[in-house]
Amino acid sequence: MITIYHNPRCKKSREGLAIIEASGQDFEIVKYLDDPLTANALADIISKLDIAPMDLVRKNEAIWKSDYKGKHLSDAQIIDAMVQHPKLIERPIVINNTKAVVGRPPETINKIL
Repeated sequence: MITIYHNPRCKKSREGLAIIEASGQDFEIVKYLDDPLTANALADIISKLDIAPMDLVRKNEAIWKSDYKGKHLSDAQIIDAMVQHPKLIERPIVINNTKAVVGRPPETINKIL
């Protein structure tokens, strides 16, 4: 089953969703701003992405700049920041079983379909 962590207000996320819909495969949508992720769920996603937590942070968000930028944060603290402020999570994230990608650019989603 394919899962997309989606923000409908984000153009790249909408483009990623369109790619998945066009594939004809079954999928589920998780609107992570409406249904925030737990720290454990986010850590699992980061593990599947095979990236550092910092690589999933949207560093241009105002809350990052005001509250976190320039601080030395542990991976757990970075994950906690994303849990507390889901807008900080890069999007869309697409998971297909054990494979995962951040859909930036959206075409990278095709790698795991």
